[in-house]
Amino acid sequence: MSAPQLVLATHNGHKVAELRAILTGSMSAHSGTAGLVAEGIVGAGDLGAPEPVEDGITFAENALIKARALVAHTHLPAVADDSGLSVDVLGGAPGIFSARWAGHHGDDAANLELLLAQLADVPEQHRGAAFVCAAVLVTPEGHEHVETGRLTGTLLTAPRGAGGFGYDPILRPTGESRSCAELTPDEKNAISHRGQAFRALAPHIGAALTS
Repeated sequence: MSAPQLVLATHNGHKVAELRAILTGSMSAHSGTAGLVAEGIVGAGDLGAPEPVEDGITFAENALIKARALVAHTHLPAVADDSGLSVDVLGGAPGIFSARWAGHHGDDAANLELLLAQLADVPEQHRGAAFVCAAVLVTPEGHEHVETGRLTGTLLTAPRGAGGFGYDPILRPTGESRSCAELTPDEKNAISHRGQAFRALAPHIGAALTS
């Protein structure tokens, strides 16, 4: 097994797999990342890193909190993201509370059920929403860089598709007839908020790994 080169500030196996695909696939064209192999990218849980308290008030603040804590624990370059769903008629909520909208962190089914109930009487023309992501790189030397991505779309009235995770089953991207959960992993990564943010972060990751 390759020695860890980069650690991801997540304990979510779905996100580790998704970010590995982005970092070793579409980002491999950037100088310095071609040698970044999947086995060299590990999640925080793989190294026994604790989860810090995310008490920031923006996606970027929470991502930086996670990455800084991970660097302090592992002494490796760390990448973190914080992301969520921003619903127009809810004034941008759930936002940073997306993962615990129903009260318990990571309960996707409960979060979906509550959000759909809250929007039950909202017509399609007012169901605009977007996935938003802030992706950050923090190095042991103290370098920090932030990039953001945004995927706009319309919220469905019921979940569709078995892929993805989180709110993927109820967001239909602009110009698509399918929900994010009905897209293939490659299709989703090509347009997703995380894909956008991490592709923008790619050259900075490459520079950190080759410096």
